[in-house]
Amino acid sequence: MSNFLKKAFSNMKKNAQAQHQVDKAEFEQRKAEAKATFEENRGHNTLKRAKEQGQKSWDEAHLTPAQREQLEQEKRQERINEAQAKTLEAQQRYENAKKK
Repeated sequence: MSNFLKKAFSNMKKNAQAQHQVDKAEFEQRKAEAKATFEENRGHNTLKRAKEQGQKSWDEAHLTPAQREQLEQEKRQERINEAQAKTLEAQQRYENAKKK
């Protein structure tokens, strides 16, 4: 029984360490993206971009629930289509690799 618990806690520790590494890498990625975006926007029509983003937020906030649902459905369908296209591409790559 004690070996079982040792193994279980050991596995939990390893999984937590691995997840920590993933979280750390994703945080660094987001931080680098934010820095790049900041530098890209520095002194380049930032007021214009801010107004465009504000207008987009304003427009999205004033959608009716039905319009918002339709917009979300379109986004989901686009993601589904993209995933299906990637699946077909991967299957084609698999078939080509299989023939070699």
